[in-house]
Amino acid sequence: MAPFTASYRNFNTNACVWSAALSTSSCGGSKTDSVNNDQAWQTQELNGNDRNRLRWVQQKYMIYNYCADAKRFSQGLSPECKRSRF
Repeated sequence: MAPFTASYRNFNTNACVWSAALSTSSCGGSKTDSVNNDQAWQTQELNGNDRNRLRWVQQKYMIYNYCADAKRFSQGLSPECKRSRF
C-alpha cells in the first residue's frame, strides 16, 4: 500500500552520539567498545515470556512484514529475513 507515512507519538529515546573525529561516543565508549557491544547484542536471546510479548505486539500492531512478501521481493528476501524470528 505504498507510499505510506510512519509517525510516532510519545517516543523517547536515550541514545549516544558517535564522534568519528574523536573515535568516541557521548556515552564514553571507544570504537573498540562499540564493536564489542554491537556484536554482543547479536548473541542475546529472548526468554519465553519475552517471545510471547513480542508475538502479542506483532499480532496487535504490525501492519506489514516485508519478510512475508515474497510476491513483491521475488528476487529474494533480505538477509535478515532468513534469521530466526526469535
